[in-house]
Amino acid sequence: MQQQKYNVIGVMSGTSLDGIDLAHILFTIIDNFWTFEILESETVQYNQDWISELKKAVDFSTNELKILNTNYTELLGTVIFDFIKKYKISNLDAVCSHGHTILHQPQKGITLQIGNLPKIASICKQTVVCNFRIQDVLLGGQGAPLVPIGDQILFSEYDYCLNLGGFSNISFESNKIRIAFDISPVNTVLNYYSNKLGLEYDDKGQVSRSGKINETLLKELNTIDFYKLSFPKSLGFEFVKGIVLPIIENHSISIEDKMRTFTEHIAQQIALALDSFESCNDKKGKLLVTGGGAYNDFLIERTQYYIPKIAIVIPDSKLLEYKEALIFALLGVLKLRNEINVLSSVTGSNKDHCSGYVYNSDEDLDLKLN
Repeated sequence: MQQQKYNVIGVMSGTSLDGIDLAHILFTIIDNFWTFEILESETVQYNQDWISELKKAVDFSTNELKILNTNYTELLGTVIFDFIKKYKISNLDAVCSHGHTILHQPQKGITLQIGNLPKIASICKQTVVCNFRIQDVLLGGQGAPLVPIGDQILFSEYDYCLNLGGFSNISFESNKIRIAFDISPVNTVLNYYSNKLGLEYDDKGQVSRSGKINETLLKELNTIDFYKLSFPKSLGFEFVKGIVLPIIENHSISIEDKMRTFTEHIAQQIALALDSFESCNDKKGKLLVTGGGAYNDFLIERTQYYIPKIAIVIPDSKLLEYKEALIFALLGVLKLRNEINVLSSVTGSNKDHCSGYVYNSDEDLDLKLN
């Protein structure tokens, strides 16, 4: 008989470089009905050296990436160990960690999340479940998004689940099948321009609100080829650096206008992801919004403008900030239970599957894949 309770930690680092999210989660499963409680939680911010390193890593050589992976695994393992010690957490079933995405080119069979080396288990002295994306790419999938199975299991009362992080992604049911895909960049771009103004981020969207829309730029952004693709589809920082930023930088307008225009672009693409502009006005239901972008009041206002009949629900701060860590904790538990944790309808892989590596701190750290 399978366990009914799991005591785990979920760990997530997103492309917006806000820091390392850690959440201590207690799952209870009774008759296939899952409930959860988020206990201790914390975001450990990166210092400026790490922020600079992670930003530059997309251009690193193979050898530089190996060194980075080793160093980041040591950092991540230490952060996890300190979190466990700080909150006196005991009797863990596992630490379930996403790592940090550096490369994501699934069309080339490439995805790299650093911090997933076997050494992490011995550093944090726990069983670690990690590296959830690579198997899906090997099976022909996008390796992303992985959160939708958590939306399906834990948040089925919502019609749509939207995450606003480094990128936006959406998840919903269509004809009894879970559909999900990345929509557009969000904080990867907004934070980039906020940094140029000496700000860590655009607090509540105040900078964006102060700017003006450049209609020519908005049209160029909305006609990027990615938006014409059908799902499954996913994005990486390469898309921002190689396509989005060059388009924006080709316009000699103020940073405030660039951010205002890009905020409108994000909102319009969210509406298009739900449906076409014409029928979106008639769409109803509840939309759960999480991720750091949910604090951007102006972005939420502009999104609501394009989906007037859909109720936007922003949860309490703990769920808003730690939903991804929560769901990667769930993916790890599903791996331990040998149950499906990646949906082919979402990623485009050739089958649903149980993904992830399991490293044990007290064994030979063998790779266990199903």
